[in-house]
Amino acid sequence: MDDMDFPTPDVDVESIDPNELKAQIDAGESVTLLDARMEGDYEEWKIDGENVESINVPYFHFLDDEIPEDVLGRIPDDRELTVLCAKGGASEYVAGSLKELGYDVDHLEDGMNGWARVYEAVEVTEYDGTGTLLQYQRPSSGCLGYFLYDGDEAAVIDPLREFTDRYLDDAEELGVELQYAIDTHVHADHISGVRNLADEGVEGVIPEPAVDRGITYADDMTLAADGDEFAVGDATIETVYTPGHTSGMTSYLIDDSLLATGDGLFVESVARPDLEEGDAGAPDAAKQLYESLQERVLTLPDETLIGGAHFSDAAEPAADGTYTAPIGQLVDEMAALRMDEDEFVDVILSDMPPRPANYEDIIATNLGQQTADDEEAFELELGPNNCAASQDSLADD
Repeated sequence: MDDMDFPTPDVDVESIDPNELKAQIDAGESVTLLDARMEGDYEEWKIDGENVESINVPYFHFLDDEIPEDVLGRIPDDRELTVLCAKGGASEYVAGSLKELGYDVDHLEDGMNGWARVYEAVEVTEYDGTGTLLQYQRPSSGCLGYFLYDGDEAAVIDPLREFTDRYLDDAEELGVELQYAIDTHVHADHISGVRNLADEGVEGVIPEPAVDRGITYADDMTLAADGDEFAVGDATIETVYTPGHTSGMTSYLIDDSLLATGDGLFVESVARPDLEEGDAGAPDAAKQLYESLQERVLTLPDETLIGGAHFSDAAEPAADGTYTAPIGQLVDEMAALRMDEDEFVDVILSDMPPRPANYEDIIATNLGQQTADDEEAFELELGPNNCAASQDSLADD
């Protein structure tokens, strides 16, 4: 809808930066959003939060000379509103129309595209290994990554292509050299940044078992086999093969303190098993996931932190603001981790959400079998990740 040429409002409309909006939500301020996208786009992907009221009124309702009374009746006039759309054009026009009627209103700069560029680094304070561990959080899609640094060295796990420069800038600001860019698996919801970082001189690392899926650039990468270790200063990252979500799914144990599980285990759910072989292969993949969880993950000490590659709206952050939790806590809260294999398989196959948008093209791009420029890559990964097996939290069940 933002490809349309909207008239310039007759009044000045202030914009709000997406990072500022995120700060307001995090601070617990009451936020009212008027989302002017089409209903289908809104239902698929929107900005949520306990202190967020979101109202969907598509932009075309505001195109007439006079806005219908039934439309205005849906829009509160007793509080500040932020109007948003896909890219920022329609929202400025809608906000201007409402401001002319006396509403207290601004609009979200660059719309949901701007929201998708919000990327925050939060320290994992419960990490008790060597060095410092940060968790990157992308609220628009729930993508998570990890940045470990110690001495003058650093590594990033599950980097996103969109934020290639961010990792390099963060390393420079911290006075460290980014040694490794590590992927846990062939992602289906975002474009990996490993190859872009490798082009900048960082050592790219991909799981050795993932190569059989048809990765075209394996010769340019370091292949991580089960048990391999990577030194970052005095800290160690150990490779732990945990197939199930995909055949190449690999976790990384960061200095015996946090297991970066990729899409194997999240703080609120477990992985969906159908993104590689589809519905036909999902039962076998679910069995493989069960074995990985029981034999490779849950056998670690209870105090070992779990940090997945994603979080959903159902996830509850830890006290430090990160989406991490000790293994012992997850076993207590998540009945799926205490089930036998047959029951586990039945449960995770019973409530899977829709597959991620554009997942086939994203997988092909991450395999190197097709190309996408930066804008195309960004557009491909817009929307929710949907990599968990359940639409709701499995914790506290």
